[in-house]
Amino acid sequence: MTVFLLDDHEIVRRGIRELLEGEEDIEVVGESGLAQEAARRIPAVRPDVAILDGRLPDGTGIDVCREIRSREPATKALILTSYDDDEAVIAAIMAGAAGYVLKQVRGSDLVDTVRRVAAGQSMLDPQVTAQVLERVRNGPAVDPRLAQLTAQEQRILGLIGQGMTNRQIAEEMFLAEKTVKNYVSALLAKLGLNSRTQAALFVAKHQSDT
Repeated sequence: MTVFLLDDHEIVRRGIRELLEGEEDIEVVGESGLAQEAARRIPAVRPDVAILDGRLPDGTGIDVCREIRSREPATKALILTSYDDDEAVIAAIMAGAAGYVLKQVRGSDLVDTVRRVAAGQSMLDPQVTAQVLERVRNGPAVDPRLAQLTAQEQRILGLIGQGMTNRQIAEEMFLAEKTVKNYVSALLAKLGLNSRTQAALFVAKHQSDT
């Protein structure tokens, strides 16, 4: 199987590369330390699995995951991070990540996780999974900000939560892409959010209301 590595620390990339290439059935076909560069290169090499660092100087692995999943859905994304942030886990799931693993993972377990993700399994670190389930169960059932949205804005918010790009939403709703962009800007302002990632998190916490 083929793997692409995204991590802003060269020593970490080198360690993961040596670990994976010690396996006869795994080949590392590319690596990067920047989110935007990885988003360009991953669709070109079309790896089976992309291992993505959670936080990068110019973005996040979750942003890269969302981008490559929309362009190359056959590529499985595995978020490898130092942060057991339950909101980030929810965002990763909404972006289409197949796994979310903490960097404290043992080398042999990481190799096993890569193989499982490549085979189509979903792999989430038990520690962060428990936090996410607790957060979802105990989260607020209703958010008054939703009442500010029009029916059209609520539908678009739901599609953002599914990880769709503006172009995909435009095709789904038979609207111009510019019109969708205007709707997105308006609903983000009404909800007091700054990004699509925050909107996806909002949807995850209030699915019954959107």
